[in-house]
Amino acid sequence: MQQKMNTYTVEDQKVWKLLFDRQSENLKIKGSKDYLESLSLMRSVLNGNDIPEFKKMNRWFESKTGWKIEVVPGLIPVEDFFELLSQKRFCSSTWLRSFENLDYLEEPDMFHDTFGHIPLLANPVFSEFVYEFGKLGKEFINDTEKLVQLQRLYWFTIEFGVIKESGMIKSYGAGIISSFGETNQIFNQEANFFPFDIETILNKPFRTDVMQEDYFVIESLEQLYASLEEVKKILQTPVPAVNF
Repeated sequence: MQQKMNTYTVEDQKVWKLLFDRQSENLKIKGSKDYLESLSLMRSVLNGNDIPEFKKMNRWFESKTGWKIEVVPGLIPVEDFFELLSQKRFCSSTWLRSFENLDYLEEPDMFHDTFGHIPLLANPVFSEFVYEFGKLGKEFINDTEKLVQLQRLYWFTIEFGVIKESGMIKSYGAGIISSFGETNQIFNQEANFFPFDIETILNKPFRTDVMQEDYFVIESLEQLYASLEEVKKILQTPVPAVNF
């Protein structure tokens, strides 16, 4: 699949600009410095003036962390998702929400994918975390239980991760970054915040149909990357046989 730039309408452009400008302003003191620095680095190919063109973004990444955007029709099988991550290819849809649905979507659109996910892939530490996460998913692709645990890790970090900076809890996960309401919920601390603990995260179910209530706070992206060693040990540990 390919992105077709000539299919975007004047209304699409207005929606993009509204979403980008509104959330960029909202994140100034609420988003993590790592995310904001990456967004600033990408301003030549990711800004509020135009809907981003994936070909230009891919060329930008060539001399940085090497990621590419893979156009997908929507949600894809978990096997394909991990395969793409292990090749440094991040999925994005090309459709954009409407004015009537600015703040709630059941399925991620291009704003979520490009504004929420893509910028931090320019950060070397976060880039390696996502890449190694993808390779880990491939390793356990035939183990349903362990794939569920990895999905939980993805949910509470890449999608809904928060970080403590100078004593304040700020957002870096794409699900928060692309959500005006959830960004404000985090900043106002209208939720539960827990220390970042791999054992707890791997065993914590989540819901996709409501705004999150529980978040796990990292101290740095380096801590996030280092946690993969513990994840590997847990997943590689055989489950004891149960004798009846």
